[in-house]
Amino acid sequence: MTKDQLYDELNYVNATRVCRTKYANLILNNSELIKPLLDILFMIDDKISTRAAWVLEFACKQNINLILPHLDFFLENLPKLKLDSAIRPCAKIIEIIIELYYKKENPVIKKSLSKKNKEDIIEVSFDWMIRDEKIAVKAYSMNSLYYLGIEYDWIYPELSEILGREYANQSAGYKARARHILGRINTQKTNNL
Repeated sequence: MTKDQLYDELNYVNATRVCRTKYANLILNNSELIKPLLDILFMIDDKISTRAAWVLEFACKQNINLILPHLDFFLENLPKLKLDSAIRPCAKIIEIIIELYYKKENPVIKKSLSKKNKEDIIEVSFDWMIRDEKIAVKAYSMNSLYYLGIEYDWIYPELSEILGREYANQSAGYKARARHILGRINTQKTNNL
């Protein structure tokens, strides 16, 4: 299947779980389609890019290894995304990668995620935290930053400041996640004393 054929197929993707799973399986069964899918994802002004992001998220939830050979390309292009519904699945993919790296200590992820990759993730996650993004993007980002803060000690003060500053003006969902993350940061600090 060519990139153009995949683009045409993505026209049929909708937000239902069944549909996204169907197209994720197409990618999982044809791993050579991951690069064209990423190319479509980063056609940032095209509404089909959102559908590519949905499919990529579902494929990565089933097999995160698919994206690893393309991680540099994926992370370097994330700051270009504009559409909320494309950013949310990408923030979720980052959260999956970071949790596998720090929480599950997945050896394949440990080997694949470079220092530069982590720095790119930190930068885009902080950007999403301070921009006017949806709660899901901020929630995934604060969780990713929490785990990265285990290794990068300067993250916790910055993240705590942002969470405190934004707290009063945010939704109940944001406040609940922020309290949870701040509690984990305080526990982590206490454990390190």
